[in-house]
Formats: sequence, C-alpha cells, structure tokens
Amino acid sequence: MLTRLANPARFMRTSGVVLPWVGAAATGVLLCGLIWSLLFAPPDYQQGESVRIMFIHVPAAWMGLSVYLFIAIASAVALVSRHPLAEIAAQAAAPIGAAFTLVCLATGSLWGRPMWGAWWVWDARLTSVLVLFFLYLGYIALVNAFDDWSRGARAGSLLALVGVVNLPIIKFSVDWWNTLHQPASVLRLGGPSIDKSLLLPLLVMAVGFALLFVWLLLLRMRTALNERKVRALSLYGQSASRDEETTALLPAARLAGR
Repeated sequence: MLTRLANPARFMRTSGVVLPWVGAAATGVLLCGLIWSLLFAPPDYQQGESVRIMFIHVPAAWMGLSVYLFIAIASAVALVSRHPLAEIAAQAAAPIGAAFTLVCLATGSLWGRPMWGAWWVWDARLTSVLVLFFLYLGYIALVNAFDDWSRGARAGSLLALVGVVNLPIIKFSVDWWNTLHQPASVLRLGGPSIDKSLLLPLLVMAVGFALLFVWLLLLRMRTALNERKVRALSLYGQSASRDEETTALLPAARLAGR
C-alpha cells in the first residue's frame, strides 16, 4: 500500500479524495471535544476550572511527540530506501509539530501559573519539551539552509534521527527525576488514573488533534508537490527556450563560417 502511494501522481489523486473527508472529520470531532470539555466536563476537585487547560495542553503535548517520531521514521525511510514522498512528508510535518509543541508550552505556562505559582520553571519535563521545540526549529532551518534540496533534506533527516533520543527523556523525565510536573495519568501501566468524566473528552480532543494533523499534513504535502511541479515546468520551459534560441542561431553560424 505504501509503495503504491509513493507514486506522486497516485498520492495526489488519493489525497484529493481523502482530504475533504479528513477535514470534515477533524472539524466535527474538535467541535464536539471543545463543547464537551469546556461546557459539560466537571471541574477538578483540586484544580477547579483551570483543569480545562488540560484538554488543549495534553493533546498538544502528545502530538508534539508523535509528529516528531513521524518525522524521524519518514527520515529513516528517506535515507535507507529513498522513498519518493518520505522527505516531503517529513518536511511537511515539521512546522505542524512545531506548532503543536508551541501550543503545549504556552498552555503549560498558563496552567503552571495557578498550580505552581510561576509561569515557567526549569522542570525536567518542561525543559525537555523546550528542547523538542528547538529541534523542530533546527530541522526546519537546516532543511532550508542549502541551495541543493537533496543535501538539505539529508542533513535534516540526520538531525531528526539524532533528536529521537529526546523523546524517551520527555516521556520518563517525571519518573527519572524529582520534578514539579505530575506523573503520567493516562498512558500508564496501571491504566488511566483520571475519572471518566474528564478522560473521555480528553480522548476526543486527542482524536481531533490527530485528525487535524493528518489534514494539515496532506494539505502541505500536496502544496509541496504542486510547487515542485511548477518549478520543474518552469525549468523545462527555460531549457526549451534556450534550445530554440540555439537552434535559431545555427543557420547564422553556418553562414558566418562560410
């Protein structure tokens, strides 16, 4: 299946059909999740109404990690098997993952102020997520730092693979070090410790964020492919024009030679 979709023309046809459905699903699920979490979910017995920040903060954090893992896998595929769309997918996903991570940091700061009494602390979890944000920015900058597109893509892929080491640090930082950040309460061995009245809308929001990522990814990949097509046609047109000019000059050159 992945091999078939590796063909850019087939990908454009398939994604063109899927894109509006994914966009509609993302919009519907996010609206449902926002209404449920902001209007109907009960306040927390300790955190009160401020717990509602969780419904944005936690899915954004999950997506920040997941998108970077996606970039690393796509980069590995691009380096090993030269998958035609792997590099495009990785580069298209990077700004989306950076946006999710920025939302995670911003909402975490808003949540930390009433809970910890500070907008920011150099907590292990917060610091490692900040490093993740810088990895996203570094990847984007490195990919665009070369005139040769292939060299930039290769350098970005290597950085993405090196940066994977930060993902387990983010995940297990609350277990490895004494931090202010609370330990895992959803993805844990003993099962979720959050009450269902808060867990269910949280999961709906997580699904909505995932669908939003897929929709934006497909949209950005299609845009990148169209840009390359336009660039290739432009270069072909310039080359054809030069060939026509050369052909037109040949008779004059022959006459001059006589």
